[in-house]
Amino acid sequence: MFEQLPWYIQSGIKITMILLVALLVEKMVTRYLRNYVRRAKLPREVEGAFIPLARFAIIVGCVMAIMEIGGLPTGWFAAFMGLGGAVIGFASSRSIGNFIAGLYILISRPFRVGDYIRVDGIEGVVKEITINYTKILTPANTTVLMNNQEILGRNVVNFRLEEGGVRYCYSFEIGFDHSVPADRLHKIFEEIVQKYSKILPRRPEYCPISMNRSERRYMFYLYVNKSEDIFTLQPKFLNELITAWDGARLRFV
Repeated sequence: MFEQLPWYIQSGIKITMILLVALLVEKMVTRYLRNYVRRAKLPREVEGAFIPLARFAIIVGCVMAIMEIGGLPTGWFAAFMGLGGAVIGFASSRSIGNFIAGLYILISRPFRVGDYIRVDGIEGVVKEITINYTKILTPANTTVLMNNQEILGRNVVNFRLEEGGVRYCYSFEIGFDHSVPADRLHKIFEEIVQKYSKILPRRPEYCPISMNRSERRYMFYLYVNKSEDIFTLQPKFLNELITAWDGARLRFV
């Protein structure tokens, strides 16, 4: 009975069936990817990257099936897609590399949204991670967009700790000349550390890392639960260190 219908009605029914199947497959694939991202505890950015790719593949398959029904050869479409892909790939190899780098960052998760990171000389809170770029809010309250391919080629420091109920440990160096004796300098450190131990979730720490004829260098560690707190606490802590050291230095001059 179906074969007795006019060809255009047959084609219309087949195309309708293809569209319905494509819609059903799209919903099933989307649901599967969302559930997988949730089970694997991957960031939601991964979901936003894979679902459009899956939809694009379904659309391409749907178009080729409809062309087959219409009597059009699919070979030229495949060739056109291959040629177009080659041209686009040649013209935008950097974009493709950046896309792959973005997928790697989203899956391997060297850092996450909300982390405080340092990429060479740029540091701040990660506000957004996409396939193409990572958005970082710096202590100067400016937003820096870094493409993901460049990030993978640089040294990345993530200050996330996740230890003993503390989420972040921010470390920084500072040098002091020899005008103030070491015992007096350590007493200054202890006074300030004791003060901040009542504010922070964990007592700040410090240790000497180097010394030469002109100065002694120390590494300080501040522990916080919110990455944005580093913006205000580190400058305040550093300012109190410098102020106390200046006062002690004047007394020893």
